[in-house]
Formats: sequence, structure tokens, C-alpha cells
Amino acid sequence: MEPRPPQALDPRPVGSVLELQAVSRWYGNVVAVNDVSMQIGPGITGLLGPNGAGKSTLLSMMAGLLPPSAGTVTIDGHPVRGDVSAYRNIGLVPVQEQLYDYLTGTQFVRLNADLQRVPDPRAATERAVALVEMIDAADRRISTYSKGMRQRIKVASALVHDPQVLLLDEPFNGMDPIRRRQMMDMLTRLAREGRTIVFSSHILEEVEQIARQVEVVVSGRHAASGDFAQIRRMMTDRPNQYLVRSSDNRRLATLLLADTSVRGVRLRGQQALEVETDDLGRFGHVLPRAAREHDIRILEVTPTDDSLESVFAYLVGA
Repeated sequence: MEPRPPQALDPRPVGSVLELQAVSRWYGNVVAVNDVSMQIGPGITGLLGPNGAGKSTLLSMMAGLLPPSAGTVTIDGHPVRGDVSAYRNIGLVPVQEQLYDYLTGTQFVRLNADLQRVPDPRAATERAVALVEMIDAADRRISTYSKGMRQRIKVASALVHDPQVLLLDEPFNGMDPIRRRQMMDMLTRLAREGRTIVFSSHILEEVEQIARQVEVVVSGRHAASGDFAQIRRMMTDRPNQYLVRSSDNRRLATLLLADTSVRGVRLRGQQALEVETDDLGRFGHVLPRAAREHDIRILEVTPTDDSLESVFAYLVGA
């Protein structure tokens, strides 16, 4: 009898809500996380912050591995710490690279299936290994794996018991661009099935591509929440920046500087204008009106700071 081909994990229509309320964690006199509150529902949430910001500590508390010094962490209203049923609903991919190097990839994933008391651990192991596209290397020892392969087999181990909540700490580390894209696509599919996914990453453009929600942590504090565009719109003390190309850049620059919504205009050679505006709504009317009234063709209008990298740099004071 031929073995059944691995299939994707069964979808679940109802997602879980992960909630942190006034969570703090300290080690002696060192405060790692300070009074963080956030609510994370189904979909992909990117957890951002510089090194040492407290991201790994937050993920460990979300997983129930680390008790908060103050505050609560719950899934669907039930405390995570010490709740075996909650642990069975969570998959964790830690940033640490230490694995059981003497095991094969299959044995490592099967170990977690057995620990989680999965009803059919062999089939579950096959499915999880197939999801991360590690079938060809599954029978090799982990000691022979590259860093990217280790990441993928950790993800397979976290998925083997079909968790509703998936927590990943820097999951794309060491992956080449192709494997990184494949992992992003897989996480997107899982999110569409209703799972709650939280991942930290220092590669900001990847977060921007797949994260429905962004949570920014700086120096252990919750700095911002929302999608990056929403966060950017809240920054009323920093002008919006645009690159504008037209048929007459010098004339257009003069016209724009005459309006109160424009803080500054700089010529970028003869090719374009760099425009800073304090009033995005007004600027959206002023620019086309000025061009129309003075017979200037607008060739390009591109925001130059409306990206996650720009938002992050602003929030951390870079």
C-alpha cells in the first residue's frame, strides 16, 4: 500500500485572541518589558523593535514559558502560564539555535508530536515536514543542516500539533530569498485559515509585505500599534515626504512653497522635487490645482517615507 501523500494542516474557521494586559517582566533591577498591553487576533502580526527591545521576552511570555512579573497573558480569556490545554494550542519557534543535533529532522518533529500526544504522530510529522518543504532532508541529522534548514525544521516542529496560535522569533534568519518567500507564503496561508500568528523580524520590508498588524516595542515599552500607514499618519509632528516629478519642476516648486501646507521643497538635480508637507489632505488638493492652473504635467508623485522602515526608524529615534 502506497503511503498517503502529506497534506496541509486542517483549516480552523474560528481564531484565537492573544491578549497582554499591563505586562511587565524584570530581572533584578533590569526591566526587560514595562507595562505592555496589546490584543492580537487571527492573522499575521509583526513584532518589531531593535535588539534588546524585549521582543523575545514578550514571545516567551505569550507562549507561557516565562511568567510575567506583573500583568496577565491570556488566550481567549484563559491565562496561558501553567495551562496545559493552552500549551497544546500554541506553537513556538524560538530564536535559539540549540537543537538535538544527533536526531534527524523527522525524529525532531516526531518528538514534539509525541510530547503533544498527537493522535496520529506519524501522519502529523509527515504533514508538518512537507509544509516547510523539508521532505528531501528529513532523514538527515540536524547536525548537517544549514542555518536556514534548522529554521524550517523548527517551524515544522512548532506546527506538528496543528496549533491555533503560532509564535516565531526571527523565523527568516539564515534563509535564502527563495526559501524566505516560501516561508512567507506558508504563513500567509495559515493566517487565512484563521490562525493567530506573531513573528519578530529585523527585515522590515518582509514584515511590511505579510503582516496585517504591526506592534512596535522600544526599550521594553509598547511604542505603537496598527499597520505601518496608520502609525505614520499619527506622526503629526513629522512632515510627510514626497518625490514629485513634473514637466516644470522649478515653476512647480515656487507654486508649492507659496502654500501653507508645504514646509519645504528641494530640487533633486533637474529630475524631481523633494516635498515636505504638514497637511497631507490640503497638499492633495494644492498639487493638482497648481499643476492644472499653470499647465504643468505631473509625471510622478511617490511617498518617500511611507514605509515600515521609515516608521520604525522614527519611533526608535534613529
